[in-house]
Amino acid sequence: MRLTLIAAAIAIPIRYFIAQPFIVRGPSMEPNYYDREYLVIDELSYFFREPQRGEVIVFHYPLNTREYFIKRIIGLPGETVEVKADGIYVTNSQHPDGFRLGEPYLAPDGLTRSSVRFGLGPNEYVVLGDNRAKSSDSRSWGALGRKFITGRAIFRAWPIQRFGLLPQP
Repeated sequence: MRLTLIAAAIAIPIRYFIAQPFIVRGPSMEPNYYDREYLVIDELSYFFREPQRGEVIVFHYPLNTREYFIKRIIGLPGETVEVKADGIYVTNSQHPDGFRLGEPYLAPDGLTRSSVRFGLGPNEYVVLGDNRAKSSDSRSWGALGRKFITGRAIFRAWPIQRFGLLPQP
């Protein structure tokens, strides 16, 4: 009984405040994350630092906060992000003339087939799926507020042949 209480006292805070499991649903993040993959989400890092471009995050879907989505951060607070057919262009204080975002995580045929522009506020992000043709993301429902972000994907636990730490930007 005492051992069970000690185990619960250790496991429960870790599960609810540090890391949580997440199961990928659907094809929106292929070819990097597949349907039914089991990931571990770091919920602690964003208490100490802000989310970074290129990180894969889990968040509450803004139009139904009972649902969780997984997407990649493309645009950061204060930036202007233009999504075009030939790429994504970012303008910010470090690059006032803008730059084309390199996206090595996309499949060779993973073109972004939409055109939209975002002027991001101080707590807003642009998030897109890696499989742009099959993703409901900022292009559909707008910028993501910081308050919706749960954490970042850090570890793949299933399937076993893809087990391990996830690449970080």
